[in-house]
Amino acid sequence: MEKNVALTGMMGVGKTTIGKRLAKKLNYNFVDIDKIIEKKEGQSISSIFKSKGENYFRKLERDLTIIELKKINTVISLGGGAFLNGSIRKYVKKHSVSFWIDVPIGTILKRLKKSKNRPLLNKDNSDGVIKKIYFARKKFYNQATYRIRCKALTLKQIIEKILSLYE
Repeated sequence: MEKNVALTGMMGVGKTTIGKRLAKKLNYNFVDIDKIIEKKEGQSISSIFKSKGENYFRKLERDLTIIELKKINTVISLGGGAFLNGSIRKYVKKHSVSFWIDVPIGTILKRLKKSKNRPLLNKDNSDGVIKKIYFARKKFYNQATYRIRCKALTLKQIIEKILSLYE
């Protein structure tokens, strides 16, 4: 298969963990778009949001994601909000097989409870904020090539499922 693998889904669903293991199995490169952005800017995503704003971040995310999507033999962990961007979705569909890593909202809430480096969560009532973000993004995530419902699956099973659909 010559298309890349693009992983989309909410923050905290395990795109990076899954992506690294998947890349190893496929003998592909792995890229985490958030890490590329942080390296380029020399600061965390949260700091970028604070100092330059979400609009600046989203434009940078779009530009850097499209560059990575044009490469070959790559597993790409998209930022949680990247798939909402029409340009990114278009490039994902053209250059990749995409997988929505769909984890139940309750699990996401537990995983993100202690997170201090999520710029959209630096607010009171993070449960309400996370639910609002999840339900707003769901219709975009649903445009991925495949939806992987992770509720009862182990990490190994998730990777096996992605591999069987991809190959």
